[in-house]
This record gives sequence, structure tokens and C-alpha cells, in this order.
Amino acid sequence: MQLKVAGAQMAVGNDIAAHAATIGRAIKYAFDEGADILLTPEGSLSGYTHEFDQAATEAALKEVVSASTEAGIALALGTCFVEPDDGKCYNQVRFYTADGEYLGFHSKTLRCGSMTDPPKGEINHYAVSPLRTFQVKGVTVGALICNDLWANPGCTPMPDTHLTQQLSDMGARVIFHAINGGRGASEWSDVAWNYHESNLRMRAQAGGVWVVPVDNCHPTDLRCSCPSGVVDSRGQWVAQAPVKGEQFFSYTIDLDD
Repeated sequence: MQLKVAGAQMAVGNDIAAHAATIGRAIKYAFDEGADILLTPEGSLSGYTHEFDQAATEAALKEVVSASTEAGIALALGTCFVEPDDGKCYNQVRFYTADGEYLGFHSKTLRCGSMTDPPKGEINHYAVSPLRTFQVKGVTVGALICNDLWANPGCTPMPDTHLTQQLSDMGARVIFHAINGGRGASEWSDVAWNYHESNLRMRAQAGGVWVVPVDNCHPTDLRCSCPSGVVDSRGQWVAQAPVKGEQFFSYTIDLDD
């Protein structure tokens, strides 16, 4: 069984229209590559903020899903969104089939916050929903968002519940990892890069799952907070995008290998 994945390492700011245009280009790339599904970074449609424009995000979402449906590409779309069913704000990866059917969402679970009591930060702004898997072309997949995977010890005021392993235990073969990590030009950014990259590899190997990460690339003159690409179930990189700027990539995952 094979699943051809595409990823969009893209600049994420506050311009929803610009985000939608970039995702549109990525959909065209995925179509040209014959990909089955496209992954975008954390907050890549709405912007990575709880203070986003819901109406503009809903309009852009319709535009993006229409484009992906026309192209026949499934989506694992990173965005913040207020769910109409409960009125709560979630930091999500939203899954759509190649024919535009909405499958549901994964919400960021290990939300970042200060190590104070009580913690402060995004932990106060986003709701959490139960961990779940999805079916894409007959493959059981899951999603994680940034800190969900590596549980950064400096900004995770709750226990590391090993979500990668949980998804593996639930039958996931591929995990789509939408990232929007902090970065800079300091030595500490190198420490964070190494921590992120090693966690990707070690947790993929431990769970026996493929992991597809994509990061925000803003500012484009700096290296991303971790590599974008594909890590196989043995914890080895089999595809990796250049580490700066907008980059699209694709790779065929052979689950029988």
C-alpha cells in the first residue's frame, strides 16, 4: 500500500488571503506531483493566533477546499478555528478527502504555556478534543501539532502523554505533523533544532510510524525550527526540504516496505 504525501513549508503570518494563495500554489504543486494528500503548517490558514478573523478564515477555507477538491488532493490543513458546534477555539489540523469530504480535526493537545502556577499562554486560549485517527486512501493516519510531538520541557506545563505512541497504538501508520516553532539566530536555536529533529526520529522509530513534518518558514532568512520532510518508521529521513524559505516537497510512502 502506498500513500504519496506532499508538504508545504511556508511563511505563516497574519495575512489570511496571502496564506490561502500560498496553499493554492501548494495544491497545484501536489497535483503536478500526483500526490494523494497535502500537509500545511500550524496555523497556516488563520495565522498562529487565537485572535484571528473567523469570517475571513471560513471564506479562505472554502476557497482552499474548493481548490483541493478540483485537484483531487486530500488535505491535512493547519489552522485555528472556532467550531460552530461548541463555540470553542481550537488549534487544528483539519482533514478533507480528495473529493472534499470533511473528516474532522485533530486539536493541539500539549499546548504551550509558562511553567508557572497557574500557567499562562496558549494553554488558556485553545480547547482540546479527544485524540483520533482518520482514513486517507485506506491508510489510517493521525496528526500532531508542534509541541504535541516533542513536549518541549520549557513550555509544556502538563505531562508528556506520548501522543505519537498513542496514535501508533490506535493503528496510525502515518502521522502528519504541523509545526510553527520559534526560531532565531542564537546558539539556543541550534539546541532547539537538535531537540526537535532527534524527537522526530526517535518517536517515529519507537512507534514504528512514518512522520511527515512541515514548519512555518517565517522569517525566510532564518533556518526553520526543525526540518520539513518525511521520516520513515525506522526513524530515518527519506526526504528533507531545504531549511530556509518556502519549499514544497513530495514523497511516496510505501507501507509494505
